[in-house]
Amino acid sequence: MSILDIKRLSKLNFLALLAFGHDITAVAIAWYLSFWLRFNLTLPEPFSTTVWHSMLLALVIYSIFFWKFGLYRGIWRYASLPDLKNILAAITIATMATFLVVYMLQVSHIPRSVAILNPLLLVCLMGGSRALYRSWKDRAQYNADREPILVLGAGAAASKLLWDLSRHPKWRVVGLLDDDPAKHQREIYGVKVLDPIIHLPTWTKRMRVSTCLIAAPSATPSERERMLRVCEAAAVKVLTVPSLDDLLSGNISISAVREVEIDDLLGRHPVDLDIAGLKHLITDKVVLVSGAGGSIGSELSRQILKFRPKRLLLLELNEFALYRIEQEFEKNHRDELIDYLVGDVKDKARLDDIMSRFKPSLVFHAAAYKHVPLMESCNAWEAVRNNVFGTYCLAMASMEYGVSKFVLISTDKAVNPTNVMGASKRMAEMVCQSLQGHHDTEFVIVRFGNVLGSNGSVVPKFREQIERGGPITVTHPEITRYFMSIPEAAQLVLQAGVMGTKGQIFVLDMGKPIKIVDLAKEMIRLSGFDEEQIPIQFTGLRPGEKLYEELLADDEHTLPTPHPKLRIAKARTAEHQWLEMTVSWITQTRRPSPQELRSSLQALVNEYQPSKEATRAFVN
Repeated sequence: MSILDIKRLSKLNFLALLAFGHDITAVAIAWYLSFWLRFNLTLPEPFSTTVWHSMLLALVIYSIFFWKFGLYRGIWRYASLPDLKNILAAITIATMATFLVVYMLQVSHIPRSVAILNPLLLVCLMGGSRALYRSWKDRAQYNADREPILVLGAGAAASKLLWDLSRHPKWRVVGLLDDDPAKHQREIYGVKVLDPIIHLPTWTKRMRVSTCLIAAPSATPSERERMLRVCEAAAVKVLTVPSLDDLLSGNISISAVREVEIDDLLGRHPVDLDIAGLKHLITDKVVLVSGAGGSIGSELSRQILKFRPKRLLLLELNEFALYRIEQEFEKNHRDELIDYLVGDVKDKARLDDIMSRFKPSLVFHAAAYKHVPLMESCNAWEAVRNNVFGTYCLAMASMEYGVSKFVLISTDKAVNPTNVMGASKRMAEMVCQSLQGHHDTEFVIVRFGNVLGSNGSVVPKFREQIERGGPITVTHPEITRYFMSIPEAAQLVLQAGVMGTKGQIFVLDMGKPIKIVDLAKEMIRLSGFDEEQIPIQFTGLRPGEKLYEELLADDEHTLPTPHPKLRIAKARTAEHQWLEMTVSWITQTRRPSPQELRSSLQALVNEYQPSKEATRAFVN
């Protein structure tokens, strides 16, 4: 036998003797208490002597049966029901044996009630101590296995969060930080409010915390950004609770924490919506959304459902995209009447079938090809056909079947376009403008920039590159873009739908342009890395790509609206003759060459000036 085995055996023997000593002490206490309780908390003569004499005999007998029943082969750390059964059996047999020996030897007179009180007390002492020990060890192990975290914020959201996380298998909240001095040194569910948020670096070191959770769903963008900067200074991973809008929707819990996204740093304020106007526009109406499986189309659908339409028609060419939105809505909107329609907006027969069957009164047209480099050269004709002819077909069907309002989702790339995608979207705008006034249908156009997290945007691309360990690829050090979140864009589209009439082009307030390289650096920091670990590479501008985007053309003027985030662009309009020429060109059976396509676009869209990269792409 090795020295290690001897040490291990010695430790086991010591623990067994310790447990045995505990149980013998429990026997003595239970024996004395049973006499004491029997005589109403006193010990009259001669029982004050009898209790000690009989106790010695009971200790010997109980000791024998405890060992015989193997009570010390088990481990208290894992005490369970079989151990309790063993204890009950040992105590029952030992009690019977003790009273039998006392009766046979007639060593003393023991009240019969002691035979009932003693085993009950002994079971409580022996079983209870084992249960308490296991509970203590389990809790200690449970806390040791969970990661300590600090929570920023000590309001209602933090209170709800602490309650939800009290039995979380991964995290253990060890403290709260809040800027309200009245809350300092107070407790919420036993967790102390330690200090102002600015002192986070001190507490992360003191408590060895590597993760912080922001519990301030109603914080302003500037407040949220300040908290994130403090977390960056503390060099900790940052998580956050869902936004206030998500919580109010009722579809998500406060404990559904997530990583901080780049749009949390965008600094955009919530959109004020004309709720009464939106209810008048949507409630109890049949609404059709084209491109419903895309980023904007799917978010538009989510926002529309909040206003209880009579029926929602989701039109999408991509089967898988439509399947995903169907799965989401089947889970979250089971009571709503929703139709999932596979179809191409260029297919007149399919549009006639949908329009005649469902008779929508409101159409949001979000279906489009949007990826600039992909739509140059080889795919240029497909971009024009889809974006221009698709808009024309859906607009004509809307007029034919009595749609009251048609809202086109456009883009900032339609302003002074330098690429095919931008030119095709400007043509789609002009199609709607030229159709305005020829029927009762009102056309509204909404033009905005990039949305964070959309399909094909830089954010998911950067995230994927970071997960692979880098590098992050940026086309140019000076390239800038306007950004807003997908929900904000969808809400403003709906608001423009309420306000817009007669071919108006609405321009969304996109805030200040953001350098793409700064966006990349911010995402690297949010992921817990630095630029040495995740380098940034510049690859050069792609075909059709601008250094910066414009929201208004040079010859346009804007007018303010009652909504601070919406302005109306006074754009150049298109004549009906232009529409006839465009439809004739776009419906030709012959596929034009890239050079012919570029020349035709320049003739039809005066603002279109292909970039050098786009020109090279056409030539090649």
